[in-house]
Amino acid sequence: MRVGIPTEIKTDEYRVAITPAGVRELVDRGHEVLIQHGAGVGSAIPDGEYAEQGASVVPDAAAVFAGSDMIVKVKEPQPVEVAMLEPRHTLFTYLHLAPDAELTQGLRDSGATCIAYETVTDRNGRLPLLAPMSEVAGKIATQAGAFMLEKPLGGRGLLLGGVPGVAAGKVMVIGGGVVGLTAAEIAIGMGAETYIYDRSIDRLRELDFLLNNRCSTVFSTTLSIERMLPEVDLVIGAVLVHGAKAPHVITRAQLGLMKHNAVLVDVSIDQGGCFETSRPTTHTDPTYEVDGVTHYCVANMPGAVPITSTFALTNATMPYVIKLAEQGVHAALQSDPGFLAGLNVAAGEVTYAPVAADQGLTAIDPLEALAKVPAAA
Repeated sequence: MRVGIPTEIKTDEYRVAITPAGVRELVDRGHEVLIQHGAGVGSAIPDGEYAEQGASVVPDAAAVFAGSDMIVKVKEPQPVEVAMLEPRHTLFTYLHLAPDAELTQGLRDSGATCIAYETVTDRNGRLPLLAPMSEVAGKIATQAGAFMLEKPLGGRGLLLGGVPGVAAGKVMVIGGGVVGLTAAEIAIGMGAETYIYDRSIDRLRELDFLLNNRCSTVFSTTLSIERMLPEVDLVIGAVLVHGAKAPHVITRAQLGLMKHNAVLVDVSIDQGGCFETSRPTTHTDPTYEVDGVTHYCVANMPGAVPITSTFALTNATMPYVIKLAEQGVHAALQSDPGFLAGLNVAAGEVTYAPVAADQGLTAIDPLEALAKVPAAA
């Protein structure tokens, strides 16, 4: 199979979808890898390292798309990339389609077979391709929130960890998944007084154990959140509904309960955001203010640390990339229900029910859609 790796063009995105080690694994198995010139530069991987392992370095994205059967990316395709997709292509990347009807329609119109990292599951129902970036995003969320609390950046002027004789700041983490756990770990490490909210008692018990009882675990309700909002300096939104739009856990009206220049960090922004007042931002212009509360809603937080993120992501994705290359999309997905769960769009149809529900569409059975995909894909 011919595997293509274009340069990421989303604003402030520096990751790349393959490392030289991944190229070697594919080439050793007889596959061809086409990588766009400069694709790895943001992650400190020069073209020469890819070429040394057998990749063909091509001048532009058009050459990648024209010469490849499978396109492997990091972020969702931008409009110029969607326009280059054809029915013969398999696209494997983060898609986050639920809040983006325009992208969904573009992928349907392309006829390509589109598999989303974020909805692939393992045997235990976990999200193995989302987890590594969730770990990175959780750690960045607390770091960024602490930074934005500094007065020159519009924050309250508070040191999150405090100092002897001065109380530490308070951090509320809403959502106890991978993002929430890692965000809380960093907050605790900084010395902040930390509270983590979740709707699963079993998960709260796990968090108590994993965090060694160093923070307060709280059952998440509207009232429990409201009562804590006046006390906290930093709120990290880490809510995830697999493949669907994130629910709003803080409304605009509730911002009035918060301290002036407190900070909200919305890690759920890729899935539409879990605060009513959230909208996507970039690393270049990461924050805005609503009702005296600073919002940090960068849609690709791990892109800020591409050396870490690229290797963490590709460690997880490469076994799946190899499986697609070795078996083809039909056999690879049919042999693994968890991998099949990653199929979001095929043969012009939406195949992932939560995406369809959020956009008022009807989802087609993934296997039914897959049967319509040309065998060469």
